[in-house]
Amino acid sequence: MIDGISQAQAVITKRHPDFHPLVGVISGTGLGGLTEQLDGAQPIPYEALPGFPRPGVSGHQGHLVLAMVEDTPVAVLEGRAHLYEDGRADAMAVAVHTLAGLGCEALVLSNAAGGLDDDMVPGSVMLLTDHINFTGQSPLFGETGDDRFVDMTDAYDPALRYRILALAAEMDLPLHQGVYGWFAGPNFETPAEVRAAGILGANAVGMSTVPEVILARHAGMRVAALSVITNRAAGLGDDLLSHEQTKANAALATDQVQRLLLAFLAEYGA
Repeated sequence: MIDGISQAQAVITKRHPDFHPLVGVISGTGLGGLTEQLDGAQPIPYEALPGFPRPGVSGHQGHLVLAMVEDTPVAVLEGRAHLYEDGRADAMAVAVHTLAGLGCEALVLSNAAGGLDDDMVPGSVMLLTDHINFTGQSPLFGETGDDRFVDMTDAYDPALRYRILALAAEMDLPLHQGVYGWFAGPNFETPAEVRAAGILGANAVGMSTVPEVILARHAGMRVAALSVITNRAAGLGDDLLSHEQTKANAALATDQVQRLLLAFLAEYGA
């Protein structure tokens, strides 16, 4: 992994030697259009970056985009790899550690999720307060040294969460809070699994994000994450679950999430 990180950083710094991002963003399903609103966006395809994944899911573009949000330099990962694609929980390890190596202090993530709470209808947005890892997998399997024993208390940084909540209130944007449950996928959860997740404290379920959060904490970055609720979780609604539905319903909250993220990023470097 170390070789991949240094090689990827070398490619980026050769292309953009004077760009030093403060915040990294991983944009999930339906939110790839964020970079179209950024000033001076400079995309680099994942294929040009050693160790970066090749996203195999529609809706994930596969670009690293360097850009400014007012005075804040940001690095956006358009697309992620998932555990279900090749069985690797560490598929995003080089990408996340590369952002940290470039200077990113914080990482903000978005994802699509199924909602468990009655008031989280499709199109709602949830700020993650914590997560439950139902997969039993970790992107740190195989790591050596004492720093692999990462403290996950307040993995979702309280100060970042507070600021995002305050911005949402100022912008009159509804924002839920809750715990995200990570399942392996690619099949959707069963109704029984959803009921079990709810009993254990999950408010939404999905197939991503948790590995990148662990990797970011391992790299010393602060983390915040948002879930776009694209459907009622299995057994809680009448609709047949599909990826097409996920992509379509993610668009319901695209404007809200983008406005909130842009406000947060602009303020971060002020």
